[in-house]
Amino acid sequence: MSQFSPMAAQFHALVCRLQDSICSSLEAEDTARFHEDVWTRPGGGGGKTRVIENGDTFEKGGVNTSAVFGTLKGQEIEMFSKMIEAQGLAVPTLSQASFFATGISLVIHPKNPFCPTTHANYRYFELQYPGGELWWFGGGADLTPYYLFEEDAVHFHKEHQHACQASDPGYYSQFKTQCDDYFFIPHRGETRGVGGIFYDHLRQHDKSHYLALAEHCGNAFISAYIPLIQNRKHTPYTASQRDWQEIRRGRYVEFNLIYDKGTLFGLKTGGRIESILMSLPSHVQWRYDYHPAQGSAEAALLERLKNPKEYALS
Repeated sequence: MSQFSPMAAQFHALVCRLQDSICSSLEAEDTARFHEDVWTRPGGGGGKTRVIENGDTFEKGGVNTSAVFGTLKGQEIEMFSKMIEAQGLAVPTLSQASFFATGISLVIHPKNPFCPTTHANYRYFELQYPGGELWWFGGGADLTPYYLFEEDAVHFHKEHQHACQASDPGYYSQFKTQCDDYFFIPHRGETRGVGGIFYDHLRQHDKSHYLALAEHCGNAFISAYIPLIQNRKHTPYTASQRDWQEIRRGRYVEFNLIYDKGTLFGLKTGGRIESILMSLPSHVQWRYDYHPAQGSAEAALLERLKNPKEYALS
């Protein structure tokens, strides 16, 4: 990794610290423990996949970190050319380039249908090529409830707004809108959940600015999500409410396999399949032409997901 900038090691150290702190916080809410799977990439680098399953609180969850590097080849060159071009940047000779990518990605599926699913991801990418360097940062966190508690959504957004404000007062509003736009399921006409923050390809400031942003937001995940689990994990629920949770999880699967850029990129470039598909829930349903009863809590959630709401603080 010596051919890459100091940020490569700094960001990798950050995601490893986040993985440890987030896993510890999640384990404190469950009887189950994370299983760690250390893997290596043939072309360079590797990662740590940590998965928790079949607990009293979490049915399935994963908190993954990776740091991979090497040269681009085949389909990767074409994909990165389009990605760089879409940013309005000149495309270097990628066949002579070396890349480094590191990040943390997590998805948590609780057992209780009154506890929301959540996702977060923070990443750094660097490309070294003859005569230059190209880099960018991305990240975000979002919430996917099965039953809508406005106070939960407000709390999740509030914690992430505070984290964004530590770097720039205008970031939250911008990232919140980008999150709603990104986590939208066109064929369903609804958002995947109640949003959060999302950013990608940031490179306007110096690298240390975005390292601090990822650290603020990554640390905020615990205070944003854990209280929701603590407040809801012992709520009694019925078999029909559990069915609704599994039906809604179907939307999660649809988005991840059809639209999610990270999932698609990993599948198309020979990524580690078990780590990529860690985001999929263990139990999920698709029912033909299913509609919840009018006026029900389930119908209220669907209506809400067709109209993203502003949760920003006044």
